[in-house]
Amino acid sequence: QVQLVESGGGLVQPGGSLRLSCAASGRIFSITGMGWYRRAPGKERELVAVITNIGTANYADSVKGRFTISRDNAKNTVFLQMNSLKPEDTAVYYCNAMDQLFQNYWGQGTQVTISS
Repeated sequence: QVQLVESGGGLVQPGGSLRLSCAASGRIFSITGMGWYRRAPGKERELVAVITNIGTANYADSVKGRFTISRDNAKNTVFLQMNSLKPEDTAVYYCNAMDQLFQNYWGQGTQVTISS
């Protein structure tokens, strides 16, 4: 089992920045990829960004150039730096980890609200 704990959400004005963190524990040696997903009110959950063990990152088109995913393997932590935030970025953000058997693990979610 892998446990994920997110932090860093909150309320910020449009154009502002937030940094999300996700700390992994448990069978961390089995983790291959980690990432962030989000679910906005009334919408399906969508991928935001993912990063592999070797640092290869992919982003949703809607966040390219504004969000940066990074990973500290020594601390078993993944980060999402979010800049130039827009109201449409408002959502619950979930940390995800996938292991070698393609089992998915999820954090509890952290609320991000962009509003003036």
